[in-house]
Amino acid sequence: MKMAGIDVHKKVLMVVVVDTSVPEEKPVRRRFVTLPSELQRFRIWLQEQGVEEAVMESTAQYWRSVWLELEPHMSLHLAQAFSNRAPRGRKHDFKDAERLVRRLMADELILSFVPKGEQRIWRSLTRMKVQLTRDRVRLQNQMECLLEEMRIKLSIVVSNLLGASGLRMLWRKAKLTPRGWQSWEMNGCTARRNNWWML
Repeated sequence: MKMAGIDVHKKVLMVVVVDTSVPEEKPVRRRFVTLPSELQRFRIWLQEQGVEEAVMESTAQYWRSVWLELEPHMSLHLAQAFSNRAPRGRKHDFKDAERLVRRLMADELILSFVPKGEQRIWRSLTRMKVQLTRDRVRLQNQMECLLEEMRIKLSIVVSNLLGASGLRMLWRKAKLTPRGWQSWEMNGCTARRNNWWML
């Protein structure tokens, strides 16, 4: 079986392919740019080499595009950078990639858990929803605080706009047909003009 070690940088990938059945042989080395078209060429080259497994470091966010390109085609491992440190801090890109493979074979790497694609999407959606809710609450609190400090009693308007009643109005408007929109707007504007003093 052939295994690839990928040293991920912002602009380049340093790749080493090792045949695990004869690990003493000199590994194949290649350098690729991280552009989308080049990543596709990189994946095709790995497949031509017969690579079934690949390991890379979790370098900032740069590993993600490489992971997404390779994930459907081979088994992947994401190593924590600390567990692949060179002796006395020496840095050499191809040797770092080769060390990734050797340490994975020796079971010396600390690997990070990367969920499957569907789970990653659900996780992103959930986190985005939580973040948007927090942002809305913070904005509402800041606006109400500013109005209170200015002694302007319009806090109820802010609550209606950003609170549950405002969301219900938006949801109702989203469901209306164009004719319903027109009548809703006419009635709403008339009611607002007649009852402005109640705010």
